Amino acid sequence: MTEARGSAGPNGGRNSRPAPGTPCWVSLMAHGPAAAQEFYAALFGWEFRPGPQQLGPYVRALLDGREVAGIGQLPPDRHLPVAWTPYLASDDVDRTAETVRHRGGTIGVGPLDAAEAGRLAIGSDPSGAVFGVWQAAAHLGTAVTGVPGAPAWNELMTFEPASVAKFYESVFGYRQEPEVSADFDYVTLHSDGRPVAGIHGVGGALPRDRGPHWVTYFEVADLAEALERLADLGGHVLRPARDGVRGRTAMVADPEGARFSLLQSAR
Repeated sequence: MTEARGSAGPNGGRNSRPAPGTPCWVSLMAHGPAAAQEFYAALFGWEFRPGPQQLGPYVRALLDGREVAGIGQLPPDRHLPVAWTPYLASDDVDRTAETVRHRGGTIGVGPLDAAEAGRLAIGSDPSGAVFGVWQAAAHLGTAVTGVPGAPAWNELMTFEPASVAKFYESVFGYRQEPEVSADFDYVTLHSDGRPVAGIHGVGGALPRDRGPHWVTYFEVADLAEALERLADLGGHVLRPARDGVRGRTAMVADPEGARFSLLQSAR
């Protein structure tokens, strides 16, 4: 479960600036944001309100009035994948962007101000996986965790974890904890003594049309019921439900093809 340093509010909420390196927000960039809003509202019970428009039309998704994610519109003149992108917290996004470049990554957007909400950059690691960097001001990020409909975990799917884990360690100061297993290539990233994200090496099993990419897990109360609802709404199951360390999960995609996972946490 993704957590942040600082005091917690009710229902897993967060009342303080997230610790550097903590996944603190997640945004979907879609060709049809209105249809995406309808899909996720029906799937997770989200409501929406306008957000900063620096990168085009954008809304923030809310659960019981508390912000959990964002949905924006892909520029029509750019051929980019429809995808969920996690944002990693930084106390100085400009300095983090420079470190990304020096460690072999790239910065494609920013750094730039998102009105009074904060400052952001969007980049990619040396393997090509896209992530965001967020320096909070008025907007601290995801306001609630641990409840159905909220982000629960972020995981990088890549060819092999070792080299790319060094990149994230050097940029965000993570401590690495590799899984010791002959058939499971996995590194957990820790910040401030807590697990905050994972890197899963899947080798040739990566989809050819995507390459390395981050996957966000969203909490659900009942995975079987959520998968049935997803199918009724036009989504797709990419990997059937299975049990794991954090609970029961399934890899899915929305009607535009954005990949994400559903997680029914182990209790």
